Amino acid sequence: MLKKPTFSPAQPRCAETRLTQVWFWARQHPQRSPPGKSCSASSGRVGEKVTPPVFSRLRPRWLALLSILLFLTFTAPFSEAQLDRLRRSKALEQPSTAETSMIEIPEGLFPMGFEGTQALEDERPKHQVWLPAFFMDLHEVETAQYAAFLAATNRLAPWQWNTVDLSQHSDRPVIGVDWWDADAYCRWNGRRLPTEAEWEKSARGTDGRLYPWGNRVPSNDLANFALGARFSYSQVLMPVQSYEQGKSPYGLYQMAGNVWEWVQDWYAANYYEVSPEQSPQGPEQGQFKVLRGGSWSDLPKYLLTYGRFKLSPETRNSYTGFRCAKS
Repeated sequence: MLKKPTFSPAQPRCAETRLTQVWFWARQHPQRSPPGKSCSASSGRVGEKVTPPVFSRLRPRWLALLSILLFLTFTAPFSEAQLDRLRRSKALEQPSTAETSMIEIPEGLFPMGFEGTQALEDERPKHQVWLPAFFMDLHEVETAQYAAFLAATNRLAPWQWNTVDLSQHSDRPVIGVDWWDADAYCRWNGRRLPTEAEWEKSARGTDGRLYPWGNRVPSNDLANFALGARFSYSQVLMPVQSYEQGKSPYGLYQMAGNVWEWVQDWYAANYYEVSPEQSPQGPEQGQFKVLRGGSWSDLPKYLLTYGRFKLSPETRNSYTGFRCAKS
């Protein structure tokens, strides 16, 4: 890549010097043409320099053009330097981040879905699913971790990213990411999004419990939920390793509440009726992607381990984050 030449104050660029001289000369001699641009005419005095009528009419135009050129010449390098300093300062402000610990989920069967009138149509029937062993993130992806991803890639910043203060919010879950953002982050980190079946087993275990912590109705000491609809990183999101009593059977944090979590699968209302017994991957295509777990805004009924939700993969909002998995 070609480098821009550098100039010291003692060696100004010729173009800048010439433009500056012309501009100041024009200010001091408004009735004359600039040096090197005058012409001779017979006005009764030999050698007298006069301004041609055409140049007189064009004077305001070339003065304006010179002003613009001078402005761009002097301010463009300064603006580039400012931007470079801003980028460097942001890089220095970014805290060091550690990779999320992963918990191994053992192979085996578990009950997926639910039966009875309490279950919605897309949550039935209850069926047995076998999964090989896999790894699941201990907690949701943090803003500090996502900031490192943004610094290393050209990814578009999430919705509401301008309100993030890493000195205060580094341990909060990132929100405002769509499915493609979540998928890109996990791949960048050498991981992937979990399948819907992997997510449910990680949250539910093998005993068919209603919530990650058991069958007890959600309360403020177990999960972050039912906080209304007004978003603030400081006021509605909790640090990703909160609620010790609300952990799943495998020790994962906040598999209920805080933020909805994107999973790998496309959504189909009748998928449980046709899904394979081993390692279901979801439909091959669809209009919506599945989310799991409920958020800071939701009522207890949305925090159920078998509860399903769907959104367009391009959706970005304050309720949605994610975590990663690995085979």
